[in-house]
Amino acid sequence: MTDMLRAPAEVKYAEELDWLESIDDGPKPFSWRLSPKMVRLFVLGSERADGLDREISQKWFGDRSFVERSIVTLASDRGLLLIGDPGTGKSWLAELLAAAISRNSTLVVQGTAGTTEDHIKYSWNVSMVIAKGQSRASMIPSPIMTAMERGVIGRFEELTRSTSDVQDALISILSEKYISIPELDEDNIVFAQPGFSIIATANSRDRGVNDLSSALKRRFNFVRIPVVTNKKSEAEIVRFRTSELLRRHQIELDVPPNLLDILLQSFADLRAAAASATSDDEKLESALSTAEQIGVLEDAILHSTFFGDRTLRAETLAGSLVGSLARRSPEDLAILNKYWHGVVEPRSKEDGGDWPQFLEGGRQAIATLS
Repeated sequence: MTDMLRAPAEVKYAEELDWLESIDDGPKPFSWRLSPKMVRLFVLGSERADGLDREISQKWFGDRSFVERSIVTLASDRGLLLIGDPGTGKSWLAELLAAAISRNSTLVVQGTAGTTEDHIKYSWNVSMVIAKGQSRASMIPSPIMTAMERGVIGRFEELTRSTSDVQDALISILSEKYISIPELDEDNIVFAQPGFSIIATANSRDRGVNDLSSALKRRFNFVRIPVVTNKKSEAEIVRFRTSELLRRHQIELDVPPNLLDILLQSFADLRAAAASATSDDEKLESALSTAEQIGVLEDAILHSTFFGDRTLRAETLAGSLVGSLARRSPEDLAILNKYWHGVVEPRSKEDGGDWPQFLEGGRQAIATLS
């Protein structure tokens, strides 16, 4: 296999999926490659009680009920909308579900202000149209149309960032399960094959950007993914994703548990401060998500590897945290400076350990950016 910067889940976990498919004797809806139980097992990992001959790694960390409800929705004729704050793992869960069910998670439309109806239906190869006229051969199907023709899962990222016209075009696809092609006289309807469904994602912070119509809401089952607040679960997610990043970069570097604890505690403190803030000016612009913690840790690891002695230190971690979270100047810097003096400084005196180095590294980073 050719090296990829980021392999899709069906490629990355192909060996696991092949093995699960070979032992799967459960009932499968439509054209699913795995039964619902095996899909859940692929996403959440195996346990000793499953009695399997090999271990299946856990890939998504969250409540089992969210995964089960998502799978049940996709086994029906309704679309699935995963909604939650940025960095809660919505897109990763959508990719894992599509990989397990269809062995293809790449039929994706990215919702933006520039997304048009053509992106979810079809467009035309202009040169072929000029040479031979409009036909199915000169048509360029969208990822959603391709998913319909193959009877697999299509994905729509950031649904609420697309305009109402684009959202309305999804209504007929989700309800009627076909796309008309009025430019053609024959073969002018594409019908969805059994197994087709759509997994869409939306950020709850985008509310008001392009709100979903009530008609479109009725055609989706909503699964709300909460922010992970349990420190143990969050630590597992950060360790899992960071180990993947280290393998991708071919870096051998240990993340000391005490530094991971400092990172988790810092984010917990900053979230608590944001929750008690009385205005947006007193909140960091960052969503303080688990994904941002992973980004801070990756930045610190790469800095330690390329410009340090290949040892992760508290000063480097503090500098990465400040550099990643200080997006507005001077507002965010003022918030971080208050946190460093009001929380980190007392903690460094009381707890010791790596906190004094973390304190000093943060102070230097704030002073540099001020």
